[in-house]
Parts: sequence; C-alpha cells; structure tokens
Amino acid sequence: MIEKGKGGGNTITGLNFEKETDILSLLKNQKGYKIKENIIFYDGKEVARSYKKNGLYKFLESKKVDYKKIISKKLLPDEALYVIVNNTLFVIEVKFQKVAGSVDEKLQTCDFKRKQYAKLMAPLNIEVEYIYILSEWFNHPTYKDVRDYIISVGCQYYFKYLPLQKLGLPIPK
Repeated sequence: MIEKGKGGGNTITGLNFEKETDILSLLKNQKGYKIKENIIFYDGKEVARSYKKNGLYKFLESKKVDYKKIISKKLLPDEALYVIVNNTLFVIEVKFQKVAGSVDEKLQTCDFKRKQYAKLMAPLNIEVEYIYILSEWFNHPTYKDVRDYIISVGCQYYFKYLPLQKLGLPIPK
C-alpha cells in the first residue's frame, strides 16, 4: 500500500479497503473499537464521529452553523471523520476504478473541496484534511501528474489503505 509513493501497512495499523468498503465497517472489525450510530469508541472512550453525505450538515446545524452563509453549494463527502484528540475533520473520498472515466477528473478537485470544507469548519475552529483512498488503477504512470498535484496542494492519497495513526485514532493492541 503506497502513500505519497512510500511504505505500506497492514490491518493492525490501518484499514484495508476494497470496493464499496465503508470506514465504520472496517473500524468495527478492529480490536477495541465499537460503533454506536455515528460515534466511534475505542476501549469505551469516544474518539471520533463519522458523518456521511448530509450527516455533515446535520452536525453543522446542531452547532448553529448555516452552511448557506459560508459556501454556495453543498459538498457531500463519502466519509467525514471528526477526530476529537486532534480536533480535525478528515474528509475521506474512496475512488475505485478499473477503466478510465469521470473519476479521473474528480481527483483534480481536491484543493477546491479541501478549501470549501475548511471554510465550513472555520466557525468551529476545526482543522480539515482531505484524503483519497484509491484503487490500484490510479497507481498507473498516467496518473503520476495527478498524484503529484494531490500532494502539492496539501491533500493526500493512499492505495486501498488508511493508517489509523494518520487520523490520530488508536492502534489496536
């Protein structure tokens, strides 16, 4: 599993993705993790919250943040994990592909989306990180420029893997 062209990992230190895999399902299968609704617990202590699609806007509404006064159009994340210990919202987009198509160009929008999410979270003083989980399809040399761009604008990518340590989540014992 490659991140920024380096290293790898395993199921003990991170989450391995396959097509249609959901982060909460992967976490639920990790030792010490429990999920109750959108709340993520580790050894009985709340460590994060998960917001999918419109769930992020329900969270903002509960905090009295009106997204319409901040951005002009909703962005619907595959997954947004708010990790309490580092006060960071990790927007995680999972992109699996086996043939060239529209996802190719979507990878080039991460800078704009990261900035939009950062504007949304600014009233709550929450930091934002934007991460792609990519299938091996995007490891092809024709995507090198896009992968370089993703890193150059402060976003990140991993191939079929997401290290828990990167998110600030506990690593199972």
